[in-house]
Amino acid sequence: MADAKTGGARVINRTLRSASETNRDLEKAIKQRKSLQKRLGLAAQTSDLLSAVWSKHPSKRLRFGDGVAALADVRGRSTPGFHATAEEGERFIELSAESIARYQDQLYANGTTGSRRRLLIVLQGMDASGKGGIVRHVFHQVDPMGIHYHGFGKPSDEEASHDFLWRIERELPAPGWISIFDRSHYEDVVMPHVYGTLPEATWQGRYERIRRFERELADDGCAIIKIFLVISKDAQRKQFLQRLDDPTKHWKFDVSDLDARDRWDDYMAAWQEVFEKTSTDCAPWYLVPADNRWYSRAVVSELLRVTLRGMELDWPPARFDLDEARRRLG
Repeated sequence: MADAKTGGARVINRTLRSASETNRDLEKAIKQRKSLQKRLGLAAQTSDLLSAVWSKHPSKRLRFGDGVAALADVRGRSTPGFHATAEEGERFIELSAESIARYQDQLYANGTTGSRRRLLIVLQGMDASGKGGIVRHVFHQVDPMGIHYHGFGKPSDEEASHDFLWRIERELPAPGWISIFDRSHYEDVVMPHVYGTLPEATWQGRYERIRRFERELADDGCAIIKIFLVISKDAQRKQFLQRLDDPTKHWKFDVSDLDARDRWDDYMAAWQEVFEKTSTDCAPWYLVPADNRWYSRAVVSELLRVTLRGMELDWPPARFDLDEARRRLG
């Protein structure tokens, strides 16, 4: 096993070096104003090399119903598909973040010229599973213009007075934008499932509403990535203790987090049902081991980058007379 891991690390290191070299070539091509075809080709080549570090791509290995049959089968400490160390994982994330930033620029540019393409990322997981850290690390190089982050907590009185999807619809991405949801409409199924706060017929009926809602979004040009971060109970305990031991992190802790921990098995059963009923071709669920933060961040980075690349966007053409603009500038 050790030899296999060492061999895997060597392959990943070589591949990351090649991706880094291709990325530098792309930077040169941009500075030298090489043709768009040349730049797009180098961007695609860099992305292909980054995807090649995975022995089995996360889009298949971690997809519910394809690579994962049950939440109980996912080990939080595992790193499926990436047979190397945290150091290589961090290098991967940095390179992938540069590619993501370029694809995001393209997405935003197309949104300004009438394209309906956009992206919704749903992040779910038990408390301390690393949702906030993913946002900070995976998106740290993107342009803030075009990124919308929203965390969903307990519904306010105003939100509770409306349909459960009302507050979700208000935060959806505009054309050309990426929206990141820290928790989401799925809380409105899981919480009543676990705590019995609504009649079963009410929250059960929301599954079909959600499937239709997401299908309509996808049909209108919105790609959807749904991530559930699978943290082990032991890893969560260590995260909670770190928060208790650090005065600067006390604000992150709430006694209700312990109440949820006491009902761990109930939550796992509720989420298993969510995956079974709402993982679809247009909006699949990915169950991502999250004890190793570098791994879960690498997976989300990979899924995000290949989704943006898969939109096959070009740069929108000029909507003005280039020669005339140059003439006026002298």
